[in-house]
Amino acid sequence: MSLPLSILDLVPVPEGSSSTQAIHNSVALAQAADRAGYTRYWIAEHHNMKSVVSASPEVLLGVIATQTTRIRVGSGGIMLPNHSPLRIAEAFRTLEALAPGRIDLGIGRAPGTDGVTALALRGSQDALHRGDLPDQLAELRAYAGEEGYFPAGHPLGQVRATPQDVPLPPITLLGSSTYSAQLAAQLGYGFAFAYHFSAAQVEQAMTLYRQNFRPSAQLERPHAVLATVAVAAETETEAQRLSSSIGLMFLNIRRGLREFIPSPETALAYPHTPQERSFVESYAATHSVGTPGQVRASLEALARRYGADEIMVTAALHDPAARIRSYELLAQEFGLGQPDAREVVLAR
Repeated sequence: MSLPLSILDLVPVPEGSSSTQAIHNSVALAQAADRAGYTRYWIAEHHNMKSVVSASPEVLLGVIATQTTRIRVGSGGIMLPNHSPLRIAEAFRTLEALAPGRIDLGIGRAPGTDGVTALALRGSQDALHRGDLPDQLAELRAYAGEEGYFPAGHPLGQVRATPQDVPLPPITLLGSSTYSAQLAAQLGYGFAFAYHFSAAQVEQAMTLYRQNFRPSAQLERPHAVLATVAVAAETETEAQRLSSSIGLMFLNIRRGLREFIPSPETALAYPHTPQERSFVESYAATHSVGTPGQVRASLEALARRYGADEIMVTAALHDPAARIRSYELLAQEFGLGQPDAREVVLAR
């Protein structure tokens, strides 16, 4: 069976364009991914950034779900501490009603933004610093109809997320450390590791997830997704040129700047200091960039090395057409959409 391939989208905003256009670009990319045979299309939650406009994944997912026919769509992820568990249960059951059997609920615990914006989202210092993701997950499931979280007679025990005639979509925990890996294993959920910005802990996290996995009503066996940057083009030189935008984007984030996605011309002309050059090269060393064959070999090697059941690729390129083309080239190289390229679904 071919290695399942999926897409993580941050809804990037290229310099010289607009946030509105970026949203339409992502809808077009999701439609292209649906045609090309990708397994999933996930949108991340980020706030207060010029470079990405994925502040409300559930809203955009509702549009994408109605503009596609086959691909699974979901959050990569919803940062649950930013939200009421009831609100998330309602939003994702609504999405499930729109696209039955095609919705994923990916959940993370990081704020997806800076500390001040996180405080604005969560409303108090107490909420900002609480570390109760397991309790929030249990509350989320309780609102979706599971028993046991609220004590008998508790007034919130009568609350149910609507619509009630559809299930809560399958949950995947996201992480860049061992914490979420162990929690996903304990609860019997899928697990997705952010290799593209936390390569140091990937081996330990993936191993802990598999070793400690407990079967659940959702999953009988562990399902580990590895997320990474991948850029394909007809030539290696062109792929490297396109990916230069990603390096400068992350350098800007590291410097505390919330800039738009730079063009390759801007990125290649940027006067890096030796320290900045070292940071960009170290970051880029974890990426899969080149011709479709080179990228496929790199992604398959990553999957073998870390025991990934599925690879999720992301590419915040400046040119929307080049971004779509990169994903199309990978789909062709992997034979997605062919009879032997079976889909992987996280069971409920």
